[in-house]
This record gives sequence, C-alpha cells and structure tokens, in this order.
Amino acid sequence: MNVVCLLGRLTATPELKTTQSGVSVTSFSVAVDRTYQPKGAERQTDFINCVAWRNTAEFLCRYFQKGQRIALQGSLQSRSYTDKNGNNRTVFEVVVDNAFFAESKGNSAPRTDSQPMPAYTESAPAFSTAAASDFEEIVGDDDLPF
Repeated sequence: MNVVCLLGRLTATPELKTTQSGVSVTSFSVAVDRTYQPKGAERQTDFINCVAWRNTAEFLCRYFQKGQRIALQGSLQSRSYTDKNGNNRTVFEVVVDNAFFAESKGNSAPRTDSQPMPAYTESAPAFSTAAASDFEEIVGDDDLPF
C-alpha cells in the first residue's frame, strides 16, 4: 500500500506549467513539522517535494499560495535521471491525488484572482456555479421519491 498524507505549509506559491502534450503540472514543496521534539531543541521541519497533475495542479495553482496550510493525500514515487555532470540521481516525491484547505478562511489570505474552494479531488468534478443552480430546496417530505 502506498499512501501518503501530509499537513504542512507551502514553501512557495505553486506555478502552473504545461507539458509538450498539453498536460497541466505543478511541482512544489511543503514544510511539515516533525511530531517528535528533542528535549531542549527546536522542532525540526522536513521539506517534502510534491507534484500534481491535470485538474489537481490547476486547483492548487488557482487557490493556494506561499505560507498557506495545506493537507495533501497521494502516493510516494521515485524516479531516476542523469544530471548534467553525468551522475545518476534518484528523486522521491509525493504525487498528489487530493488537496484540501487546512486552515480557516479568516486565517488565510485568498489569492486575488479567485475565490477559495473547499477541496478538489481527482475523482470528483470541479465545482461550478452553473451546477449549483441545478438544485432546488425541498420544503416538505411529501415530494421525496423514497
């Protein structure tokens, strides 16, 4: 089983990029405090590299910014490459499947280009105001089909 859950702060505002085939992608890192704090020492922080693809990448770039708390769920992935000096390198990163806001709306400064959304998951379609207008309030139980 390969499941990673993180709660931390973005170290930089995610930037949306596009592959040559037109797929949206963003790479970023999250500062995550360790739960163990040695006696008399400061709490240590790990900086975890992450990558998000397609709609998840677009969601992150639209609604998150540097310093904001974020909760992520995904899987750990490794990849190997040869650097410009000919050395073989291996990179470990979290491939993000789901991203969630992890602080109250009042504690975070929303990005100026849009309004924040509660969460986006790869398995659920993005929220749209057009879809919200398709619903109507049911006042009584008499019209329920069950």
